[in-house]
Amino acid sequence: MLDHMTLRVADIGRTRAFYAAALAPLGYTVRHEATHDGEQVLGLGCGDAIDTWFVAGPSPWGGHPVSTGCHLAWRAADRAAVDAFHRAALAAGGRDNGGPGLRPHYHPNYYGAFVIDPDGNNVEAVCHDPAPGAP
Repeated sequence: MLDHMTLRVADIGRTRAFYAAALAPLGYTVRHEATHDGEQVLGLGCGDAIDTWFVAGPSPWGGHPVSTGCHLAWRAADRAAVDAFHRAALAAGGRDNGGPGLRPHYHPNYYGAFVIDPDGNNVEAVCHDPAPGAP
C-alpha cells in the first residue's frame, strides 16, 4: 500500500494553485506548507493523512531538477468527482489529456479523466465503480 509520494516542482506557488483546485473535488486540501532544511514543501491530503508532497526545486542528491513525465492517479468516490476533477484541473491551468469517460480497455467500469499538470506530469482521477443503477 502506498503511503505517500513526493514530486519536485519548478514553482511551488503554481503547483499549490493547481493541485489545491484539481484535487478539491476528491476531498483533498492543503494540509502542510513549510520550509524544511531550506526547501519549500507542500503537502496535500484527504482527512488526517498527507499522501501527496511537493518540494520546490532540484534535489540536493542530483537528478532532474523537476519531476516530469510521471503518471499519478487519485481514486475518486464516484464518476461525478472525476468530472469535477477534470473541470477544476483545466480551470487551474492544466492541459487536457483525455476527458472524463469509460476506458473499457482497462476494465469495464474504469472511468477516468487525465490532465497534464504545470510540470508535465499526467495526473488522473479514476472511479472503478459501476455507474449508479447499473447491474
